Amino acid sequence: MSSSILIHPTAIVSPDAIIGNNVRIGPYSIIDARAKIGDGTTIESFVHVTSFAEIGRNCHIFEYTAIGGTPQDHDFGNEISYVRIADDVILRENITIHRATGEGCETVVGQGTMLMEGCHLGHNVNIGKYCTVTNKVGFSGYVQLGDYVVVGGLTGFHQFVRVGSYAMVGGMTKAIKDIPPYSLVDGNPAFIYGLNTVGLRRRGFTQEQRTHIKNIYRMLFDRKLKRREAIAMIEERFPGDDFAREIVSFANSTRRGLFQWHRRGTYHVVHDSSEEM
Repeated sequence: MSSSILIHPTAIVSPDAIIGNNVRIGPYSIIDARAKIGDGTTIESFVHVTSFAEIGRNCHIFEYTAIGGTPQDHDFGNEISYVRIADDVILRENITIHRATGEGCETVVGQGTMLMEGCHLGHNVNIGKYCTVTNKVGFSGYVQLGDYVVVGGLTGFHQFVRVGSYAMVGGMTKAIKDIPPYSLVDGNPAFIYGLNTVGLRRRGFTQEQRTHIKNIYRMLFDRKLKRREAIAMIEERFPGDDFAREIVSFANSTRRGLFQWHRRGTYHVVHDSSEEM
């Protein structure tokens, strides 16, 4: 271990743990053998990092977080599996992240992501880069989030649900189907209420790009067309278009089906006045 490591006297750190430079480990935390902690990471009090966890550089892990525990899965057979936490991740208090089911498989949290207090990541979950997940969100096994996704508090995700990049999921949503990229989903039962317009603007998407994406979705969710007909029309009308390719690929690969587009009615959502559905 490097002399630049600061370990509180009450912490229990295995001599076989792999600890980077400038790491701080707070009171009563436990770091098991073969756990890996990258340079510049801070671990606060009462954190447990198991032998099956790898934490990247410059992360901040807050109190009462447990990383790398055995998955809550009847199919788990005590195989070797992992949790991988990328660089610059913030994990707030009371978070549990379980390792994967399947030999050599991983539960993953991507670079720059922040998980707020009380979140749970089940086995084989994969969270993309720069996501923001607010308080007490539960991810069942095999859930996947793309990059730059925002999830509101108390949302629950069914097994195998996927969320496309740049989507936003409103608080207390019951997510039982796939949520396509760039979309805004909310409710129980949940619907798509348009694009994640505010999030897209913040990420530098122009009004022209947002309007283009919305036109693709108008075709995909046209009630006069079957889904395969809509996809064929999108491919014909937008050959070589990156947004169309991403949306079509997501729709074609869904296992749980897509949430449906809501006909606005009286539902209110912040949006560009020029981009009404």
